[in-house]
Amino acid sequence: MTGRPAPGVLPAALRAWLGPIAALAALAVVVLGALYAEDGEPGSLDARIWAAVDGAGPPWRSVALAVDFLGEPVGSAMLVIAAVTGCLLLRRPGAAALVVTGAGLTVGTTTLLKPLVGRTIHGDDNLSYPSGHTAFVTALALVMALLATGRLGLGRAAGTALVLAAALVAGAAMGWAQVALGAHYPTDALGGWCTALAVTPAAAWLVDRMADTVRRRRH
Repeated sequence: MTGRPAPGVLPAALRAWLGPIAALAALAVVVLGALYAEDGEPGSLDARIWAAVDGAGPPWRSVALAVDFLGEPVGSAMLVIAAVTGCLLLRRPGAAALVVTGAGLTVGTTTLLKPLVGRTIHGDDNLSYPSGHTAFVTALALVMALLATGRLGLGRAAGTALVLAAALVAGAAMGWAQVALGAHYPTDALGGWCTALAVTPAAAWLVDRMADTVRRRRH
């Protein structure tokens, strides 16, 4: 006896909203990249925000370093493994696939964009736009929020609010840490956040399409 197929990782209730949001986020990434292309100095907005949070002293510097660790190779690997394990324990292999695909495509996109934009910080060798740390944690938060939306059966308004809130909290926390540590300009963090908003829904759609293809071939 064949069981019902597992629900998609992109809840149907959110598709109409996340598409335009992803498109606007992608546009923001392009616009910010064009504004700061080949630049090595903070913009006026960057300077004002940076002056308020840069050089955080104890205990805030310790907090910033702890948050920053979650975007480093070891910390990010730990988060991905924990998220994948949790998805598998919940019997959501599609969500587990999205953790890897969404995070991987998001970080890969920031890696490709950095040399294309050419914005630097603290020297010509330190490409800064967009922030990969911010993009990674935002992507992971989006995946977890999509999973929660599907499991809780949330409607369009509640699901969209949960997804955006999760992305905002995760992105703001990592963005603050990057700015406080002097690793990125605020607009780098914004660019990383928007990159995750643009790429993760597309990755979810891709995972669902691949799952549908596999199911059709089996039947």
